[in-house]
Amino acid sequence: MPTDSWVNETLYPEWGQRFLVKRELARVQSAFQDIMLFESYSHGRVMLLDGVVQITEKDEFVYQEMLAHVPLLAHGDARRVLIIGAGDGGVLKRVLQHRNVEKAVMVEIDGEVIRLCKEHMPDIAGGAWTDPRAEVIVGDGIDYVRKADAGSFDVVIVDSTDPIGVGEVLFTDEFYSSAARLLSDRGVIVNQCGVPIMQADELAETSVRRGKAFPDIWAYVAAVPTYVGGFMTLGWAAKDAGLRTVDAETIRRRAEAAGILGATEYWTPEIHAGAFHLPPYISRHLPRS
Repeated sequence: MPTDSWVNETLYPEWGQRFLVKRELARVQSAFQDIMLFESYSHGRVMLLDGVVQITEKDEFVYQEMLAHVPLLAHGDARRVLIIGAGDGGVLKRVLQHRNVEKAVMVEIDGEVIRLCKEHMPDIAGGAWTDPRAEVIVGDGIDYVRKADAGSFDVVIVDSTDPIGVGEVLFTDEFYSSAARLLSDRGVIVNQCGVPIMQADELAETSVRRGKAFPDIWAYVAAVPTYVGGFMTLGWAAKDAGLRTVDAETIRRRAEAAGILGATEYWTPEIHAGAFHLPPYISRHLPRS
């Protein structure tokens, strides 16, 4: 039934955004977090975890495309991809758009997120859930990473909440050390590092931790309107520093071969290459090469 009430995001105590709710779809207290899905007047369907916006139908493509396409195309021959979190299935869908991907394993700790997104936001994942290349596991991502065989993945994508609560273990020294072990020789891991105008400490601290396990540490940016505060940073840790300096024309050729060229709404080869060129207010929080 119609709601017509406001929902306020609670990420920052002194600043925020709000949505006018047309209809509440679900409100569940899982074993891990409070999950709310609703239909808004302005952004389609929206999911909040513990009061923080995770995804909206209107702008989800920005985050999902940049989180998935950038590491896969920078690598150039990623065949096995591990996704941690991303219970809405949007990253899984983008990964599986790449023809050369042979296996995509997704590990999400909260099965309720998967269930509710399948029911109320099915277009986010599309047919990814039933793709034969996909393996979806409801379980502990850090435990999976700890036990995975050395060199068993080419790319790891971490789509988690901020480093508090259920997402905290995905920002530790142990996690990045285990990730480095399971990645192949040219492997790369990416993860969300927050909006640096408000969460600079998150970027700085995770960069130090990633730097203990990987030789090349940096970040790239995406402008996601509902992640308020300007650029969202995506943390980058790679075994080969050359992966983040691939030129746009090479990326274009790889995208065409992968089957995604012209099939995106935000990502382009030029945006890919430019996303690693950071303004000083962001780059000052990263280690110098």
